[in-house]
Amino acid sequence: MTATLAVVQPGLTTVADRAVSRIAGHAAQEVPDVLGAEVTARVTGGVASLDAKLDLRYPAPVATTAARVREHLVERVGALTGLRVSVVDVSVGALRVESEPSRRVL
Repeated sequence: MTATLAVVQPGLTTVADRAVSRIAGHAAQEVPDVLGAEVTARVTGGVASLDAKLDLRYPAPVATTAARVREHLVERVGALTGLRVSVVDVSVGALRVESEPSRRVL
């Protein structure tokens, strides 16, 4: 009698591009001076590549803020999805001044 051993393989979890895009968009807005973010993700196997378009607070340092966003997205998207983030391209769509409404005395 021959015994057959079954090979047990763990299940495969896939995360859709759209879900990764949303997660990354929220994560980008956690970085100080980021007022808005639109992120597109492409997931291939266990690797994600991100393209982030940011609206930044003026006068935020653009290069420093972009570097912080890259680092934060690699860390947060990896932690929340289990994917390895290979590339994060960052572009700045707008620099916006956040102003409080002025009060007028009538």
